Amino acid sequence: MQHQIHDLLAPVPGTARQIHSFHYGPQGTGRKVYIQSSLHADELPGMLVAFHLKQRLAELEAAGQLRSEVVLVPVANPVGLEQVLMDVPLGRYELESGQNFNRAFVDLSDQVGSEIEAHLSDAPQHNVALVRKALLRALNAQVPATQLQSQRLTLQRLACDADMVLDLHCDFEAVEHLYTTPEAWDKVEPLSRYIGSQASLLATDSGGQSFDECFTLVWWQLQQRFKHLFEIPMGSFSVTLELRGQGDVNHALATRDAQAILNYLTHFGAIDGPPQALPELLYPATELAAVEPVATPNGGLLVFCALPGEYLEAGQLIAEIIDPLTDQVTPVHNRQAGLMYARSLRRFATAGMVIAHVAGREAFRSGYLLSP
Repeated sequence: MQHQIHDLLAPVPGTARQIHSFHYGPQGTGRKVYIQSSLHADELPGMLVAFHLKQRLAELEAAGQLRSEVVLVPVANPVGLEQVLMDVPLGRYELESGQNFNRAFVDLSDQVGSEIEAHLSDAPQHNVALVRKALLRALNAQVPATQLQSQRLTLQRLACDADMVLDLHCDFEAVEHLYTTPEAWDKVEPLSRYIGSQASLLATDSGGQSFDECFTLVWWQLQQRFKHLFEIPMGSFSVTLELRGQGDVNHALATRDAQAILNYLTHFGAIDGPPQALPELLYPATELAAVEPVATPNGGLLVFCALPGEYLEAGQLIAEIIDPLTDQVTPVHNRQAGLMYARSLRRFATAGMVIAHVAGREAFRSGYLLSP
C-alpha cells in the first residue's frame, strides 16, 4: 500500500489542508478502481465503509489477490469536514462561496477532443489511452484560484484514469440507492444487487457537473463528437452510492456494505477469486427524470405517514403539515406511484420545502435533475 498526501491551496497562511489517498494493488497495469467517501462531509456512513475497506484491501494485497490498482480516499472533503457551526456540521456547501461541494467539477471535453482529434485511430483501446493521457494533462494544466477549486482538481486528477469510480454518499433518511448512467447500467446492475439498492436512478447528464458525471460525460461527449469517424469506448463509468441515511453509521452496516463492494470488485475482475452469487434486483432501474421531489404547500410541523423503502400508490398520504397556531392540518400526497427512497430529517417544514423523493416509472422532468 502506498499512502500519498496531496496539499490543497491554502486560503490564508497557516490553514493548509490535505487529501490523503491510499493505493493498493498493482500500479501501471491500465486497470484502476477509484473509491472515495464523504464528499458531502456531513455524510459519514461511507467514511466508516472506507475504514473497513482499508483493512480488507490490505489483506487482499498481501495475499496477491488484487488484479487492479484500487485507490481509496476516505476523506474527500477536509474543507467541509471542519465546517461545524455551533455543534451543527455543515458539510454540503462551502461557507465561503455557498457552492455545493459536489457540483461544478471542471469540464474538459472540448479541450481534450481538440487535442486528440488528429491522433485518433481505428483501434479503440489506442483511443482510450489517448483520452486518458490528454485528460490528465488537461487537469494538471489547470491552476486553481481557490481552496475549493484545488480540492475539486485534486479529486479529479486522482480518479480521471480509473475504469470505475465509486462515490460513497448518503441521504438524510433513506434506504440504499444509487445513481449512474443508462450507458453504464449493464455494468452497474450487479453492484445494485450486491449492495441491496432499492432504487437505481439513471441519467446521462443530470446537470451541475457532479463528481461522478464529470468522468462519464467526458467519454459520452467525445463519443458524440467523433461517432461517425472513430470508435471511442466508454473508458470510465461512475456510480454514486447512497448508503442509507446520515444516522446509519455503525459497524454492522459498514461491514456489510464493504463486503458488498468487495463482492462487486470480484465480479468486475479487480479481485482474484470466484464471484459470489448475485442476489435479486430489489427494484428495477428507473430514470432520474422520473423521480418526484415531493414538496410542501405551506410550513408547519412535519409529521411523516410513510417510511423510506415503502412503495406508494399515486395520491398516497406521505405526510401532514400541522400549523401549531391554527391547528390546520394539510395533507401531502405524491402525484405518481413509486418507491419513496428518501425523506427529510427535519420535522418542521417551510413552504415549498422538498420533504421526500419518490422513484416513479414515467419520466416527466428535464433540465437540472439534482437537489440543490
